[in-house]
Amino acid sequence: MTEISVTPYAPGQAHGRLTRDGVDGGIRLVHQEELSGVSTRHAGFIVVEGAPFSHWMILLLGAGVPVVVVDAATAATLPVGKAVWIDGTHGRICSPVPPAATVEQPAALARTGAVTSADGQPVQLRGSVSSIEGARLAAIHGAAALGVVHTEYFNPPDGSLPDAAFYAEALGAVCRAAAPLPVTLRLLDIAASKRPPWLESSAVPASPLGLQGVRLYHSGRVQQAFAAEIAAAGRLADQYPLRLLIPYLTTPEEFDHWRAEIETRLTAAAAPLLPVGAMVETPALALMLDRLLERADFASVGLSDLMQCLFAADRDLPDLGAYLDPYAPALYRFLRGMATAAGAHVDRVQLCGVLPWMPGVLPVLLGLGFRAFAVNPRLIPELARRTELVSIPAATDLATAVCTAGDAATVRALLLPPSAG
Repeated sequence: MTEISVTPYAPGQAHGRLTRDGVDGGIRLVHQEELSGVSTRHAGFIVVEGAPFSHWMILLLGAGVPVVVVDAATAATLPVGKAVWIDGTHGRICSPVPPAATVEQPAALARTGAVTSADGQPVQLRGSVSSIEGARLAAIHGAAALGVVHTEYFNPPDGSLPDAAFYAEALGAVCRAAAPLPVTLRLLDIAASKRPPWLESSAVPASPLGLQGVRLYHSGRVQQAFAAEIAAAGRLADQYPLRLLIPYLTTPEEFDHWRAEIETRLTAAAAPLLPVGAMVETPALALMLDRLLERADFASVGLSDLMQCLFAADRDLPDLGAYLDPYAPALYRFLRGMATAAGAHVDRVQLCGVLPWMPGVLPVLLGLGFRAFAVNPRLIPELARRTELVSIPAATDLATAVCTAGDAATVRALLLPPSAG
């Protein structure tokens, strides 16, 4: 083995002894189903049959080390026990380690608020974070804002139900770490894969299309935590530029109901009203995006969950990973319909998730008209570099070609270099 092309996942380069065991250090070869118990104290990861849109893979981005994804056949050829070098930015594995091999993470950007395409079109790269450290990294890496703060990951150390005082302190710390960036707090988006310690497992059935997000807001302990979040947001509103985001909605009318609930609670607390947006994660709401934008201040498209619904494939199951194909023309036809529905208000729509990071995909999304993306902060420097190479007219033509392609193989041929196809 010398150098092979694989799927990039988390940016940066590293080298070390390739190992299958749990010893810290080196490059860890691991299957996705093992990630829940894996120490992140490794120089890098090679994930076998990793489903790129799964919760566990997305959490691995937060480890701050390079990650690449390989299929089982490639994994069988890797030299376990020997030194390898991986490049999670461009998707490469080398063994033996090249003499000029680097060990690095992407350099931070100067904070400018926006990057521009090659022809001067502004593009917002925002942070998607689930910790105070993530907020700090977003500021360091040049994020234009915190586009999504995943508040379900903020819980008291003793596992007790969070109250308004806890949320005010925890979310206030996020705002301080990112200051002066605008901050969008996504209200509790609880699901089976991210159940907080204070909620019994029976309250969240293990189904990718079941009780999650706003569908749980009427139930006991979740309702109390939701009320505590709103109260905390009201306390912080005079100090920081905040927005609120409602998760897992299905209809514009459902958004109306919960916006009214939020505003009633803020008014009762004599707190200022805040901009309120909607997470678009279901095809039903996506198809009503024009009506939604008449009501909501902004919309945030949860691409991973949307793809899960669109392709009827649980994104956490590696065996179904092939169905969530980032090169399926149906996906881009669907997103084109959303951009068309948004029309002149497409600037109020941000795309969230790892799809913009997939090789070759960012120019297509820009060509469809989207200009705001919420991603893991560690992806921002490289995405900024890619954005600066994109000509919007050329990207528009590319998006048209992708949407008219007959199959995913054609899309891959359009977007990927021959060695990556």
